[in-house]
This record gives sequence, structure tokens and C-alpha cells, in this order.
Amino acid sequence: MLPATRIIPTIIDRSIKNALKEDIGSGDITTTATISASRVLEGFFLAKEAGIIAGLEVARRVFFLSDPNIVYRANISDGTPVKKGTILASVQGSAKSILSSERVALNYLQRMSGIATQTRRFVLAVKGTGAIILDTRKTAPGLRVFDKWAVKLGGGHNHRFGLFDMVLVKDNHIAAAGGITNAVRALRRKSRKPIEIEVTTMEQLREAVSLRPDRIMLDNMSVAQMKEAVRLVGSKVPLEASGNVNLKNVSNIAKTGVTYISIGSLTHSVKALDISLEMKPYVHGT
Repeated sequence: MLPATRIIPTIIDRSIKNALKEDIGSGDITTTATISASRVLEGFFLAKEAGIIAGLEVARRVFFLSDPNIVYRANISDGTPVKKGTILASVQGSAKSILSSERVALNYLQRMSGIATQTRRFVLAVKGTGAIILDTRKTAPGLRVFDKWAVKLGGGHNHRFGLFDMVLVKDNHIAAAGGITNAVRALRRKSRKPIEIEVTTMEQLREAVSLRPDRIMLDNMSVAQMKEAVRLVGSKVPLEASGNVNLKNVSNIAKTGVTYISIGSLTHSVKALDISLEMKPYVHGT
């Protein structure tokens, strides 16, 4: 789950301001030279392919932080499936402000919609199995809030947000601590956070189950191994499948009986949804 704290709006605004600064820098040379200060434009965001839309509220914030006088209206809600040709939102105001911030707004909107669309494909692929699709920490640096938000809008669920809100004992921790049991015992002396243990073999799985963690991750196991793991563990500990999950094999993975399936490609290999902002001069009264 995204951490429900007041820092999230702060993170979002900081990211947007940095993105605007990165793009505009010392000034938008083209717009400043070609557009008069009094020029007003209006336009609309157009979906150029079908998908799940995510990031409309982020786009709203981009325009507001660029120029509070820009009028932005969303025609649909984030998380809505749309067909090609759907008008998603409209924008009206200073031509200079809109042209200087349109790319940043589109970058967020296209990336988030791409993540939401791919997430929905995975969610539909496991429908009826009870398996829950999770994201990972394999997000674009500085964009984790947006990436994980998009996963939720696509119907998926969030794994831990960062290193601070859940314990995940991975192979390198196990090696450094001298084994799974040593790692977990050390953690329980110092933390009350939920504990997940990553395992790669049945021997590790048996050891992990004996420690009664909150979750066990089956890392890069075959479907046959996952079935055996589910049989061995039963209802003692929720199991999570991870590693090399794709749309071709996710249904078979879900049918093994695992509770969770985590998929790094939702965010690390996203294909942006094709969305454009079509502009025209504003005519009062139209």
C-alpha cells in the first residue's frame, strides 16, 4: 500500500516542480520568441489508442503549478478504460504557460496510463483464481509514487513502498547473516515490521515456514515447484510468486494456488500509452 501520510502530496509536487524545472530551465526559448504574452489557447487530451487512463489528476497539478490561472477539466476519472479517440480532458489559458508545461503533463499521463493498462492485462489474466497482482520496487527513480499509483488504478496492488515499511529477507541478506534463521531472529529483535522471506529451494522453504513469517516469496521457481510449495505450506503462510512472470505464464502461475504474484515489468519495462494534446486558438464564447 502507498503510505497513507501527508508526505505524499509533498512528494508529488516536488517531483512535478523538478520536472518543470528540468524541461524549462532558464526559459522556453521557442514559445517566448513566437507567442505573445496575451495569446490564449484551448485544447484537449486525446487517447490515440485504447487503454486504462491514469495520471489525469497529476496532469491537473502540472498545469496548476505552472500557472494557477489555467483551466483544466477532466472528462473521465483516473482508472477508466477508454477507446481510441476518447477525449480525456480539456485545458484553456495562457498559451505560454500551456506550451511550456504540456510535455511534462503528457509524460506523467502517458507513463502512468501505460502502467495502468499493462497492470489491467495481468489482473484480467488471473481473474477467477484469487491471485493478487503486485508491483515491485523496480520503478523509475524519483517516480515511485506515480508508478505505484498507476498500478493501483490498473487494478493491481502495491508491494512495499520502500525499504522502510516492510521487511524482505532476500538472498544477499541470508548470505550475509549466515542463514534464514539467523536473519529472521536478528530482525525480530530489532523490528516489528511484517517479514517476508525469499526462498529459491524447497529446503529453504521448509526452514522459512518453521519461522512463521508474514509471507514467503518463491523466487524464480517453476510452476511444478510452486504447486509443490503450495501443497507443502498449505494455509500456514501466504505465498508470493516472483521472477520471469509474463502474460503467457501468469495464468498457470495463478492456478498453482499462490496468494500473490509480483511483477517487476509492470513498472520497469512500461510502454507509454499514446496520448496527445491537440491545441487551437481560444475563441471566446465557443
